[in-house]
Amino acid sequence: MAELVLKCLDLATSRPGTFSHLATPNSPSPSYLQVQHMNPSTRTTQQSNEGDTHMDDNANVPGSWGRGSLERYNSQCGFGQSYGMVGAGDGSNGGEFFVPSYLQNSKYIERLHEAHEAKAVVQREAPPSQTKGNGALSSRSSNASLPKLAPSHRGMTYEVIEHQPPEDSGGPTPLPSKWVEIDKNQAIEIGMDGLEVRFVSGSKLHDHEAAATRTDHPIPVQAGIYYYEATITSKGKDGMIGIGFSGPKVSLEKLPGWEPESWGWHGDDGHTFCCQVTGKKYGPTFTTGDVVGCGINFTTGSAFFTKNGVHQGNAFRDLKNINVYPSVGMKRPHAQITVNFGQRPFVFDIDDMIRRERTAINESITSTCISNLHSHSDGSSFIKELVAQFLAHDGFVETAKAFADEVRKESTALELGTDASRSNVAIDEDLDATNRQQIRAAIMDGDIDKAVKRTHAYYPQVLRDQSPVYFRLRCQKFVEMIRRTAEQLELPPSKPAKASNGHSSIHIDIEQTEMEVDDPKPEVEDWDEMEMEAADMTAKYHELLQETILYGQELKKEFQNDSTTEAAFKEIFSLFMYEDPRKSPQAHLLDRASRVPVAEELNSAILVSQGKSSSAAIEILYQQTEVLVEYIAEEGGAGALINVRNDFLR
Repeated sequence: MAELVLKCLDLATSRPGTFSHLATPNSPSPSYLQVQHMNPSTRTTQQSNEGDTHMDDNANVPGSWGRGSLERYNSQCGFGQSYGMVGAGDGSNGGEFFVPSYLQNSKYIERLHEAHEAKAVVQREAPPSQTKGNGALSSRSSNASLPKLAPSHRGMTYEVIEHQPPEDSGGPTPLPSKWVEIDKNQAIEIGMDGLEVRFVSGSKLHDHEAAATRTDHPIPVQAGIYYYEATITSKGKDGMIGIGFSGPKVSLEKLPGWEPESWGWHGDDGHTFCCQVTGKKYGPTFTTGDVVGCGINFTTGSAFFTKNGVHQGNAFRDLKNINVYPSVGMKRPHAQITVNFGQRPFVFDIDDMIRRERTAINESITSTCISNLHSHSDGSSFIKELVAQFLAHDGFVETAKAFADEVRKESTALELGTDASRSNVAIDEDLDATNRQQIRAAIMDGDIDKAVKRTHAYYPQVLRDQSPVYFRLRCQKFVEMIRRTAEQLELPPSKPAKASNGHSSIHIDIEQTEMEVDDPKPEVEDWDEMEMEAADMTAKYHELLQETILYGQELKKEFQNDSTTEAAFKEIFSLFMYEDPRKSPQAHLLDRASRVPVAEELNSAILVSQGKSSSAAIEILYQQTEVLVEYIAEEGGAGALINVRNDFLR
């Protein structure tokens, strides 16, 4: 972790900006979204084939215009079932929020999915009149009702807009997912699935003109590396097809690469074009049946192409501060392309490329010297001190003592001599740490009353009337009461309870009931005793339920004038809606792990009341690292390929 911090500082401080605010102990902890782990379908492989497959100009063009041609891929690749599908969208392009395999578990996808879910929640909760017509992240309006413009001086009538509408602010850039009607040339027709394009027969172009289209969203720099593939369904006449990327204002009457802010690889001659009409020899030509991939590595500022799964090498360099969209163009009749933005497995093994890039970055981080972060001779001693300070800070006194003792034994066993004293970890055995440990233990045992009593005794200033931490403790007590009440729903399997109709009212696990074959049958008195016990437990259940209801009413009344408590009340009171709250959507509240944040919040409040930091040094280090990595990732730096939690904390 320390090596990662120093590497981030080295990268970040070489760019403009200040980071003085990161040193504050109360820096907000980042939120994390658990991304669904999905295994891509088996990768299809193809051999590189440099030979052209010619097609007659009058041949029929395959495709299903008007119904979406990707239907034929669904059953073969598990489209929408097992590959990269996270959730439902607006219905466009199948309505899925997809995750390309090479971006799974990345920080960018975590942020994107979080934004997608937040927007979905807002749309679900908003009145129908406010959500009508609103799409999901990839929705765009159509230009079906736009009037055609007069012929331009370029020699062709436009029905396109040469720039994309502004993206929604406040979240990561969504992934490109389809071609859109509002950003295409008139000579191009887009399939209803948004993934197929073809040159419209009868369209007339001048020799210096072509027809191009762009996607609904720009390429996200925050992803670090972006990649898509285009299958040449039909090369058309002469095979004049361009694959690449371009800016939002680039003319759509040119092939990608012919205009400023435009880059592309052309199939007729195998040349690459970088913002000009003069090409440069790059690779082979491509034709019908070939799969051409286009990728941008923002961490190195370079772009590359692939053909049938074979990397063709870097095509462009020094790509800095660019805002571009995937773009394809064509010039002759019957040309047709089907694109894959990550909804299906790629032909090229982009996942392996990402793994190699991440490995190189991690090796660079590991090899970074951290001696200037501390005065110790090695990083191991520094890490041990951070761990010991964290344990003592959070009230794990006994664990901290055991850790320090283990470090001392290790130093002695290794016979480090005078250097061994440097590895010794000192633990402050003060009364405050012991008191905080007792309070934490009470919360972890679910005894909120004991925790409140000890807090009032040791730190009376912390639990002021209606303070946030006091309210949190009161809510946790309500949750604990719900848990105790719910536990009364179960009886020990060896003691069946008979209902008034003579049948057992609670499930009995016959396999756990031990009885020998020769054992006599239970006497009538035994059944009567069991029935009495069941009746006692039922009475206990109703007693606990009544206590819980009364406590909830008291809690609601106490904070009725505090509008900030409404969401919390809505969440905990919803447990009453279910016969068994342990099986409800809010069951996570009853998980014993939910006690941990309550204990940590109270511990932090106690430390702050004493003028101490609310966070341990290692927590501050982690928070700073997250902010620095995110800052670097915003411009496509190496931080875009790092997920601190997944890569270093698991």
